[in-house]
Amino acid sequence: MIFKLNIWRQESPETEGYFEKHEVDASEDSSFLEMLDALNESLILKGAKPVAFDFDCREGICGSCNLVINGTPHGKQRATTSCQQYMRDYKNESELWIEPWRATAFPVIKDLMVDRTAFDRIIQAGGYIPIRTGSACEANTLPIEKHIADAAFDAATCIGCGACVAICPNASASLFVAAKVAHLSTLPQGDMDKKRPAKMLKAMEDEGFGSCSNYRECESVCPKEINVSAITTMNRLLYRSR
Repeated sequence: MIFKLNIWRQESPETEGYFEKHEVDASEDSSFLEMLDALNESLILKGAKPVAFDFDCREGICGSCNLVINGTPHGKQRATTSCQQYMRDYKNESELWIEPWRATAFPVIKDLMVDRTAFDRIIQAGGYIPIRTGSACEANTLPIEKHIADAAFDAATCIGCGACVAICPNASASLFVAAKVAHLSTLPQGDMDKKRPAKMLKAMEDEGFGSCSNYRECESVCPKEINVSAITTMNRLLYRSR
C-alpha cells in the first residue's frame, strides 16, 4: 500500500517546525512504528536525517509512542497505543498527517518527540503514603469492598502517555492526575494522606496544564479506557480534605 506522509519536523524546541512530505510503500501487516522504521532506513540510505520519534516496549504498555495520527492521539483504533496501530487500519486513508502531542507543558524535543517529564513532577508532588506498614499482613485482614478494589485497579492501568492532554482543548491533565489519585487514595492505605489530591492538582497547574471543562474527549482516546468518573473521585477526595 502506498501512503503519502506529512510528518512534523522540528530540529529543536527553539526552532520553527514544519510538515515534511514523504511517500512510503508499506505492508498492511506493518505496525505504524515499523512503517516509520522503514521510512527512516530509506532516509539514512539517502543521506538524509531520520525522523525522531519516541518508543520503548512496542507492546502497548509504556505509553511513550506519543503520536497524533490524522488528528487523533495514538490513532484511529480506540484503546490502542500508536505502536499497536497497523497500516491495514489506514487502507482507506492514503494521506496521513503525523504530529507530536500539542501542549505547552509538553515541549517538543525534536520532530515527533516531546518532553513529558511534567507528569513525573506531578507524581513526585503527590509524595508517598506516610504510614509504617511493617511486615506484610494477611491480605484478608484488610477488607476492601470489591467495587473499590476494582476502581483502584482500573485507575492503576494508566500508563501516563499523555493522550488525554493531547486531545483536550484545554490541554488538561485532569484524567492523568485523577487516575494517579484514585489509584491509591481510594484504598485504606491512601486514606492517611488527605492532601495528596490538592498537592498533585497544584503541581498540574504549576506545570502549565489547563483545567477540566468536561469535554470528555480524554476518555475517548485513553488507550487504557480510564473513565472520567476518576475525575469525580478526585474532586470528591479534594473537597473532603478541606
